[in-house]
Amino acid sequence: MTKEKAQARREHLQKMRAEQQRKQRRAALLMWGTGGLIIVVLVGVVGFYLVRQAQQTSLDAVSSVKYDAGQHVWKQVTYKETPPVGGEHNNYWQQCAVYDKPIHSEHAVHSLEHGAVWITYRPDLPKAQVDKLKEIASSTGQQDYMLVSPFPNLPAPVMVASWGHSLKLTNPEDPKLGAFIKRYQNGPDTPEPGATCGGENAITTTADQAPLPPEPTGQQQPTETLSPSPSQSQQ
Repeated sequence: MTKEKAQARREHLQKMRAEQQRKQRRAALLMWGTGGLIIVVLVGVVGFYLVRQAQQTSLDAVSSVKYDAGQHVWKQVTYKETPPVGGEHNNYWQQCAVYDKPIHSEHAVHSLEHGAVWITYRPDLPKAQVDKLKEIASSTGQQDYMLVSPFPNLPAPVMVASWGHSLKLTNPEDPKLGAFIKRYQNGPDTPEPGATCGGENAITTTADQAPLPPEPTGQQQPTETLSPSPSQSQQ
């Protein structure tokens, strides 16, 4: 092989190696670029989901007022809020449960004082939405501190209340409902944490089944006791 041919062969090999290296660099750049793009997209999707989730469960629209606890009365009470979230209330509290008819607010407010959450809905709410509301109420939070009942003339299709707090909702499937329950049920504003929302002194009737109880003539008064075994909040 002549000297010129050997030199040409070396130059050809160098060009082939250089071309191969360029291809490898392009492949590496493409791989890293694609991987980086995927990471950016994933970060964006996760960020969007977290922001959207935070917006959906935001409780910024919660209305809050302050009331002194322990204002037990035997009379019918005219409340400022609909549904009421505090103030004077009957000596007897409402048994925490799901009711298909309206209950006396005076009993329900006493249950709020004990840490209950009260979900109310318009009586003309479609049955499918009422069923969904009951499903959510039976699977979120502490069931022995959950009240559900229709309420005439609500300012929204669905409302949820605790002592001192309320939130308007248009849809039972609104994520804010579960967020409210988890934050305010037996929350830090509960005047009598640990007090039972049931027991022998709890009212189990609806407003059409029994009037408010009259003031007793003797010394007997309902006894407020601690709940023997409050259930744990469900996620």
